[in-house]
Amino acid sequence: MELTAGQLRAARALVDWSQAKLAEKTKLSVLTIRRMEGARGPSGSTEANVEAVRRALEGAGVIFLEPKSNKDGGAGVRLKR
Repeated sequence: MELTAGQLRAARALVDWSQAKLAEKTKLSVLTIRRMEGARGPSGSTEANVEAVRRALEGAGVIFLEPKSNKDGGAGVRLKR
């Protein structure tokens, strides 16, 4: 599943993390996080960086939803119960 910039921003909001906190959790720079959440999105970063972000957010309880996994068909995020 390919993550979107919007999913990353929404996931951070769900767990109430700043870009700096996500950078700290992933050992990436704030600039890298900012770029991944920007216009180019995660596809402008390395696969290892995207996976580090995914693992950190999933570890905090985020579930990434694939497009068409809900009735509206868009990619999204939610928290585990």
